[in-house]
Amino acid sequence: MTPPIQEWYGIGMTMALLKAYPFVIAAIVALDLLWLGVLMKGFYQTRLGHLLADTVVWPAAIVFYLVFAVGILVFAVLPGLSAESLTRTLMLGALLGVVAYATYDLTNHATLKNWPVMVTLVDIAWGAVLSALAAGVGWAAASFFTQ
Repeated sequence: MTPPIQEWYGIGMTMALLKAYPFVIAAIVALDLLWLGVLMKGFYQTRLGHLLADTVVWPAAIVFYLVFAVGILVFAVLPGLSAESLTRTLMLGALLGVVAYATYDLTNHATLKNWPVMVTLVDIAWGAVLSALAAGVGWAAASFFTQ
């Protein structure tokens, strides 16, 4: 049974989500650094090396992580908590990742010369995995803080 809206949008849930926010950010950053900097570094370097900056523009990356974490909390964690369902949280997180990463990759594919199709496919899949895992972390943290 879904709790009344005042219960899951109340101050207790808001505080739980705010407390879960740094955990979601940490999950996104750690997983993305592992993916981009270790596991798939050669993949992206080989296919996009001509487009890559010499150094990461950290302010832009940080803003992305801060904003994306809010999206994960609002569009995946909160509905999952309201349904008391980790599965719903993971599925919505994956969907959000597909939408966000598809927006980026398909726009690049449509507007940039020689954007690799394989990068688009791999990146969208990674967006789903990253977002689902970060949503799961958010769900666990928020669940802990609502007890």
